[in-house]
This record gives sequence, C-alpha cells and structure tokens, in this order.
Amino acid sequence: MQHETRKLTLLDWIAILMVVGFAGFLGYRLFYGLNYNWNWSIIPTYMFRLDQETGRWGANVLLEGLFTTIRLSIWGMLLATVMGVAMGLMRIAKRLVFRLIGTSYVELIRNTPPLVLVFIFYYFVSDQLLPLFGIEDFYRAAGPELQDKLAFFTATPQLITPFLSGVLTIGLFQGAYITEIVRAGIQSIDTGQWEASSSQGLSKYQQMRHIIMPQATRIMLPPLANEFINTIKYSSIVSIISIQELTFQGMQVMASTQATIEVWLTITAMYLLVCLSLSLLVGRLEKKMETAYK
Repeated sequence: MQHETRKLTLLDWIAILMVVGFAGFLGYRLFYGLNYNWNWSIIPTYMFRLDQETGRWGANVLLEGLFTTIRLSIWGMLLATVMGVAMGLMRIAKRLVFRLIGTSYVELIRNTPPLVLVFIFYYFVSDQLLPLFGIEDFYRAAGPELQDKLAFFTATPQLITPFLSGVLTIGLFQGAYITEIVRAGIQSIDTGQWEASSSQGLSKYQQMRHIIMPQATRIMLPPLANEFINTIKYSSIVSIISIQELTFQGMQVMASTQATIEVWLTITAMYLLVCLSLSLLVGRLEKKMETAYK
C-alpha cells in the first residue's frame, strides 16, 4: 500500500524558516561576530601527510584518530554484545542467583559514571590484570609484519594496554544497555511460543535456539545497531587515558596550533559523517526487515 505524500503546511514552512534563520544567525556569529583569526589551511595538513620514503599520501593524526575510534568502537561493541547476551539470558533465568548477577551488573554499570569506570580499568585492571596475560609482551615480541597487522586491527605495542582498557570500559558500559535490549527482546515473544515448542518435546536450549532467539533477534537488531552508533560517540571518553582516538588527537592538534574552533568543528564533522552514515544504514536495515516479515 502506497503512502500519500504529505504536503507542507504554513506552519511547517514557518518552522523551517525559523530553523534556517537560527542556523544562519549562529553561523554569522561564529564566522563574523567573533574576534577570531580563522586558519582552515592547517586542517588538511593534519588529515593527510606525504611519506617522504614512498612518495605516497597517507593518513595523518586526525584520520588516524578516526580509525582508532572505529577500531575501539568495533571491539568494544563485540565485547558489549557478548556481555549483553550472557547477562540478558541471566536476567530471565529461573535460578535466582543468575537473575541477581544479571541485575547487579546492569544496576552497577548503569548507575556508575563512565568516567569513573575509565579510571578504574586503567589504573587497576591495566596494572594488575592485563600484565598477567602477557599481551603487551606478545605484541613487542612479534615480528615487524605481525606487529603491523596487529596494529591495523588494534593498536601498537606501546598503546595496546590503554587500548584494551578502553575496550573493556566501553564493552562493559554498553553491555549493560545491550543486556536490557536482549532481555526485552526475549520477553517480547509471546508465551505461547514457549508452550508450543515445549509441547513438541524441545529442550530449553532447543527452544531458545530454534524458536525464541530467531524471532527476538529481529526485534533486537534495530536497537543494537543504534547502540553501535552510541558506542562511537561514547568512545571519546577514553581520550582521558591517552588513547589516541579522534578526540585525543584533536586536543593534541589544538594544543600545537591554537586553532581551537577549526579543530573542533572538523572533529564534529567527522563524528557526524560516521554516525549519520550508520544511521542511514540502520534505517535501511529496519525497512528491509519490516518488508521481509510482512
């Protein structure tokens, strides 16, 4: 069924003009009202650099920071998904001890400032737990080719410890929200599905794997995709422990050039580009899923 195209009313045009006028006013105050010497020419030099040895252009600190942000977000979201699924299943378990573990995790993480979690994981977990696994030693002992591959997917040997601290912080923090998404998705399935599958002689595991989770996944995917977008935005919090992601690199460039507004506007545009692109993909995903299950 085709939807009728809604025509813009007078009120719509007034609202659009007000928004455009306000944006124009902000732009005028920003670019002409401030007593500020603009220097946009420095931005490209911190986005790209020319390798003198190979003669090729490559990413400079701002783009490298963006790539680190993306890597950090991907690994953080993977950990968050694992934690969220495990804790989400605990939240709906019959055993009280499992429900207590899942509830305690959600309430503890969701009611603790992420900044506090960053410091806890950096100063305690990084110093006390991560050295036990010998990850940094493994990175340092690896050959040049392997180090390059590891750095491409994670971080350099010098930065792997704070990088893992950031991944743990983001993963555990976002995992609490994914826990609630998983719990709500499973509980949204009608109880008749459980009863019908149980009458067929399926075990609890078989019910969850073949009947419940396929239906719940369809419900959970859109909010999970939105949480990945939030993960990219929340990743900026780990800049305080010197992880060289986009916000940290932006502060370094700002400190060395004094081009405060140019740098922050550029960083804002980079975050906006990534998050908006993902939002559009999520929108397409939701439409395809609606069409597929009609």
